[in-house]
Amino acid sequence: MADLDPVFQIQRVYLKEASLEQPNSPAILLEQEQPGVDIQLGVDASPVADGIFEVCVTATVQTKVKDRTVFLVECKQAGIFEIRNLPEDQMGPIMGIACPQIVYPYLRGNVADVITRAGFPPVHLAEINFQAMYEQQQAEQAASPIITQ
Repeated sequence: MADLDPVFQIQRVYLKEASLEQPNSPAILLEQEQPGVDIQLGVDASPVADGIFEVCVTATVQTKVKDRTVFLVECKQAGIFEIRNLPEDQMGPIMGIACPQIVYPYLRGNVADVITRAGFPPVHLAEINFQAMYEQQQAEQAASPIITQ
């Protein structure tokens, strides 16, 4: 019966992608005005092989003074997870809540590091309630009409 035991293992956590743009440097660095900060987060999960899944958490951090970008950072942190023998109704919450909670702290550190290395004070991403985020996405999907052709 060991073949049917539930399996949830982290195979690897890695930085999949990171980019930094400072399109208005060096002039924008002389501005005295406090920049506005916009942070966007996303979660994506996809199968890699039988029972193996990649879960990515993406952060986009953009700071602007007036309408000019100070910096734009995009980071994608990923994890490879082995997930087997779980009921289908548990897969969504595992992929949308449990896996992102494991990957997100690495993303937070990498975003702060990239911004600091670029010469700016670090932007620390807030803690995220992935359960609330997942439930909101599920509610939005349930509310949207299904289009068939």
